[in-house]
Amino acid sequence: MPVTTAADTVALTLNGRTVRVPAGTTILAAARQVGVEIPTLCYHSNLTANGICRLCSVEVVGARTLLPACVAPVSQGMVVNTETERVNTARRVILELLASTVDLHDAPDVLRYMEQYGANPGHYAGGVQRAIPVKDDNPFYVRDYSQCIMCWRCIQACADDMQNSFALTWGGRGIASRVTTAADAPMPDTTCVFCGDCVSVCPTGALKAKVEHVLDAGLDGSVNREG
Repeated sequence: MPVTTAADTVALTLNGRTVRVPAGTTILAAARQVGVEIPTLCYHSNLTANGICRLCSVEVVGARTLLPACVAPVSQGMVVNTETERVNTARRVILELLASTVDLHDAPDVLRYMEQYGANPGHYAGGVQRAIPVKDDNPFYVRDYSQCIMCWRCIQACADDMQNSFALTWGGRGIASRVTTAADAPMPDTTCVFCGDCVSVCPTGALKAKVEHVLDAGLDGSVNREG
């Protein structure tokens, strides 16, 4: 195993504490190494960090904008603050915007962060809701994209981060952006192998095993389905 020397590491200041980590380490990894929690939604330890949700943004002295900790690498002498007023305001706004358009009742991490940062789910009331019919087109799992926060995890898991099936992709633009399949085909008509990797990494109720979905519906099938 390669030996890490002082020449291979960088020192930074994290919330007033000096931290030394290997060069190339992300701010998020450096923070976790010393027990500092930075909230994340799109990040997953088994997937390539993508910086989409921006909930992990932190303040770096000298930087004009907040930096996404999951993809921003540390540098020698960097001074990072993870819980400033600016950072917390940004996180609160992100969460409130999510709540204005997405059904978050089955998103425990999001709900926990909303409480932690004092986010008001009704702050941006009147936003365009993601009212998308449930896609129940296979025997294994159900897709309810009204609960999708567009974190990209499922797409990455289906692609070269895990399964290499490439059944899921991105569709639409702007507020109409959504996770979909090629030509919006039913899942059995795609390259899906029904491995369940996408379901396992979903942080909300957007992807759910069929049995769990039926139980949540009260065993009577009273859900808005789309084949």
